[in-house]
Amino acid sequence: MSALPVIIFGAALNSDGSPSAALLNRVHSALVFGTTHNSVLYIPTGGVPQNGKTEADVMVSCLLEAGIAPEHILAEPTAGDTFDSAVACTHLLRQAGYSTPSPIAVVSSPLHVPRCVLLMRLMGWKVQTVPFLRAQPHAPNMRKKLLRIAHECLALPWDALLVLGWRIVRR
Repeated sequence: MSALPVIIFGAALNSDGSPSAALLNRVHSALVFGTTHNSVLYIPTGGVPQNGKTEADVMVSCLLEAGIAPEHILAEPTAGDTFDSAVACTHLLRQAGYSTPSPIAVVSSPLHVPRCVLLMRLMGWKVQTVPFLRAQPHAPNMRKKLLRIAHECLALPWDALLVLGWRIVRR
């Protein structure tokens, strides 16, 4: 496979199904990264619906509006969380002809990307991080930021254990 897969991890949608600032920033980061590579396969992931739309559906729309050809997009609209996204994207990549340890790129928000990178590396992929760029203003208050940090501190080791268990059981 010649196209570099770029997994865009989902972010919560607004209650009306429109993209949140975090989701728009992730897509923007992926698009800017894509301009620096010859061929990119965008893999938006996220299956948590709002108003009948999943995160992946909304990201696909954003990518298409930005001029990305449909054949350069491979959506994963079923995953309910980061662990599910890592597993589902691994299956999707294998079905598309990629095999570990092929290089992939991942994009997410700064507090979330370490967990995404770790999970995909534990899945066996050679991972590079897409630089995060803010196209949309997003300034959570200190309480929300501290809660996100606490969430990531707890979720990272938990999800890592889930991936290790998945690797043992699945094979």
